Amino acid sequence: MDEMRIGIIGFGFMGKAHTYGYRTMPLYYENLPFRIKPAGVCTRKLETALKAKEDFDFEFATDNPEDIFLRDDINVINICTPNSCHKSSIIRAIQAGKNIYCEKPLTTSFADAADVLKTLENSSITTQIAFQNRFFPATMRAKEIIQEDKIGKVLSFRACYLHSGSVDPNKPMGWKQDKKTGGGGVLLDLGSHVLDLVYHLIGPFDSLIAKKSIIYGSRPDIEGKIIPVEAEDSVLLIVKMKNGSMGTIEASKASTGMNDEFRVEIHGDKGALRFNLMDPNWLEYYDNSLPDAPLGGLKGFTRIECIQRFNKPGGSFPSSKLSIGWIRAHVHSLYSFLCCVHERKHANPSFRDGAYIQYIMEKAYESDSTDSWVTID
Repeated sequence: MDEMRIGIIGFGFMGKAHTYGYRTMPLYYENLPFRIKPAGVCTRKLETALKAKEDFDFEFATDNPEDIFLRDDINVINICTPNSCHKSSIIRAIQAGKNIYCEKPLTTSFADAADVLKTLENSSITTQIAFQNRFFPATMRAKEIIQEDKIGKVLSFRACYLHSGSVDPNKPMGWKQDKKTGGGGVLLDLGSHVLDLVYHLIGPFDSLIAKKSIIYGSRPDIEGKIIPVEAEDSVLLIVKMKNGSMGTIEASKASTGMNDEFRVEIHGDKGALRFNLMDPNWLEYYDNSLPDAPLGGLKGFTRIECIQRFNKPGGSFPSSKLSIGWIRAHVHSLYSFLCCVHERKHANPSFRDGAYIQYIMEKAYESDSTDSWVTID
């Protein structure tokens, strides 16, 4: 039986989320054809890595990524570092012949993403980027419904990801608000998820116009020093797609009252779909072929109870009938990746998908700086 021996680089919030996925996967999926062992953990501060080792039963801890890359007994590298560190870690892992699961965004620029793809040429390793919102039963069912032509020709759509984390002017800046480490602001953080799900469900982009905003010109850093803000708190895009549809995409951390509001609505000539991450148990579907009738007949949005109805072997634990949560999509994304590693095949969403989203985000920044529509090649 294969053993997936994982080396995790970076152990902040996402490092913990991915570790949860690896640790709990055998509970969620019966009779896995491989064993999973989170073997090594690497962080910038050794004391953080040592605590992770103690708390989560890693075999070893280090503050030197080479201790992960050079281990012959590690076959999967999981990258959870700040964005600016992704490229160097990915390229080093490719050179070491390791399979790679990387947090989004792929890199901080399209040029860096292109370098990653060039390094990946002729490699047989399996790679996947963490666009986990593809892996809810509701969003997987949405993809099926679109492929079954149940909504017909897509006419329009709107998608947004809304948080309120930037509303407080006294909240200290973290690395995601620092362009040097994050590469940008909310577009790379939340917007990348929206762009990917729109791309996954509707297809490639044709052109866009975008505008970003910073709500406060300065903020305290973690030490209390007031510094200028360069990374955007919100961004709005109007986009045209290759299939002729047009829609809006918004990402914001300046949305008072919002927690994790990721909404997607897609309107076609045969029907429509709605999904909201704050209520991920349901996909709403509108069948436009139903006739009008007195008192409404049966016309209207139907709530499809997706809940935890994953294809087998998923969904057996805790139960396909029980409420799903945010982290469950991360577990299924990691499961899909490890199955592809085990089967020695290509995984999705791929690094090429990640590079494409990087390109779209760069075009959005170009549009903002030029106040004009830009074409997607």
